[in-house]
Amino acid sequence: MKKIFLLIPALLFGFILMAQPPEGDANTGMVFGKKTTAKDAIPVAELPAKLNGKESVEVKVSGKVKEVCKAEGCWLKMETADGAMMIKMKDHSFLVPLSMNGKTIVVDGIATLKETSVDMLKHYAEDAGKSKAEIDAITQPKKEITMQAKGILVL
Repeated sequence: MKKIFLLIPALLFGFILMAQPPEGDANTGMVFGKKTTAKDAIPVAELPAKLNGKESVEVKVSGKVKEVCKAEGCWLKMETADGAMMIKMKDHSFLVPLSMNGKTIVVDGIATLKETSVDMLKHYAEDAGKSKAEIDAITQPKKEITMQAKGILVL
């Protein structure tokens, strides 16, 4: 019985350590997730035209990181003319460091036009460390382009 009580805190500690964003810098040439290159990458401004009339498209997009999930590095937002585009890591298979904020990257993945619910928008705001007032101000779902990243290259 004592062994079980010792095992539970050890497991919880292990999960806490695993739920942290990777340490260190995001330097030029570093790849997170599946290996990818900048070849055939389009600027993020061209993505809406690429999606024109399609529900989703496999694409490589280049742009500047505006924000990274502070909780575990499991998502990031890329600057666009219409605000920020949400990029999630496919199947949570990899995480990115907080130091990726402000870097120019190439994201290789699947872009989708979808509506994000109020609950999910609030969850993202919490992960980003927004204030209670900012979170409470979210009252409408948002139609937006999002991406499931298979691989990310730092330029």
